[in-house]
Amino acid sequence: MSGEIPRVALAPGYTISRLLKGGWQLAGGHGPVDAAAAMDDMDRFVDAGITTFDCADIYTGVETLIGTWLKRRRPGAGAIQVHTKYVPDLHRLPAHSRADVSRGIERSLTQLGVDCLDLVQLHWWDYDVPGYVDAASWLDEQRKAGKIRHVGLTNFDQTHLSEIVVAGVPVTSHQVQYSVLDRRPANGMSARCLRDGISLICYGGLAGGFLSNSYLRTIEPSSPLENRSLVKYRLVIDEFGGWTRFQELLDALGAVAGRHDVGIGTVAIRWVLYPTSQASSWGRATRGTSTAFVKPARSCSTKRIAQRLRAFRPVRLVRPATSTSSNASRADSMRRSCATTSATNSQVA
Repeated sequence: MSGEIPRVALAPGYTISRLLKGGWQLAGGHGPVDAAAAMDDMDRFVDAGITTFDCADIYTGVETLIGTWLKRRRPGAGAIQVHTKYVPDLHRLPAHSRADVSRGIERSLTQLGVDCLDLVQLHWWDYDVPGYVDAASWLDEQRKAGKIRHVGLTNFDQTHLSEIVVAGVPVTSHQVQYSVLDRRPANGMSARCLRDGISLICYGGLAGGFLSNSYLRTIEPSSPLENRSLVKYRLVIDEFGGWTRFQELLDALGAVAGRHDVGIGTVAIRWVLYPTSQASSWGRATRGTSTAFVKPARSCSTKRIAQRLRAFRPVRLVRPATSTSSNASRADSMRRSCATTSATNSQVA
């Protein structure tokens, strides 16, 4: 089963599954977490072929949970890739130092129970506070010391990403929010990364679950929402144009999903992974790999999106297998939405 998920080279000699499992939902603000159930869920994702996991040092308890899971895996069970983030506290930025980076990396190594971190992605809260170039350079020192395999960034804009690249830091990847609701990376960021040989990893493809059949033709949810993810992506819907416009988008996605007998979430992820000549999208820039890049459209109207979705032809889409676990079913659905050609990486929460 695991062979059905394509693998892509994030960097020479380093491959990951085309889909990644996110970890934010296991942190605070998302309700109680059953550790045993969460680890069983990780096993199911691996069984579905999703072997790459994303977490962060600020996702309370998630590195430790993944570390515990890694220890319980049987020897020879297959390689797992874990991507984490280095996120210095906002109040620490003015005094941020090389020693802070060293302590942070040692903490992640200990919590994950590994000798070397596969990928560490830097996030910087406030560009008005200088230090992000130094922070990236200090992470690269950790790479040279053998404690990190690859250095990445997350949620940077083009200007500040370019400063880090010009400083000589070998940036492997950049993690950004990208979905049919939020196409900002198509406005230059994808082209910037393509020129610099930086791979793009997308999050938010399901908008915290809003891009699903569960919200099709429903009334606007009232506050307070159930968890932090829904709060975050409800704001994205507001930026998109509000609940009524969002329902128009879900109708368009639902029409495509209905023709292929799949769920809206599968189509939403597929839209990110496989840009077509009819879609305003972007390709994953991979060193040494040809990339499908499509010039962004000028309009983000739901009518235009619906036209593009109607022209969308999946390579292979089938009904997800029934599972007693909603996450297992979702993993299987995402697995089935993949084919053998890579353009973008996306995360599944």
